[in-house]
Amino acid sequence: MQITEIKIRKLLDSGRLRAVVSVTFDGVFAVHDIKVVQGERRLFVAMPSRRDEGGTFRDVVHPINAQFRHMTEQAVLESYKNALGEKSS
Repeated sequence: MQITEIKIRKLLDSGRLRAVVSVTFDGVFAVHDIKVVQGERRLFVAMPSRRDEGGTFRDVVHPINAQFRHMTEQAVLESYKNALGEKSS
């Protein structure tokens, strides 16, 4: 499965949430509301989640293995950094 498109839906300048992103896989499957979040040490990618009855947030969709998670996170963060560069130009 390959990432065929990444759209930065929203860029934010303050707070921990830095961007909201949509990713399309193989041109046929889209995942919306992926978040770029500023952690204590680095930026990271958070998958779409929903609060369950107990108040715990659970991912709605997520990579099954570490290799695919890493590939997705790297592609999203690269697109985010490119969007920041375009915004400051």
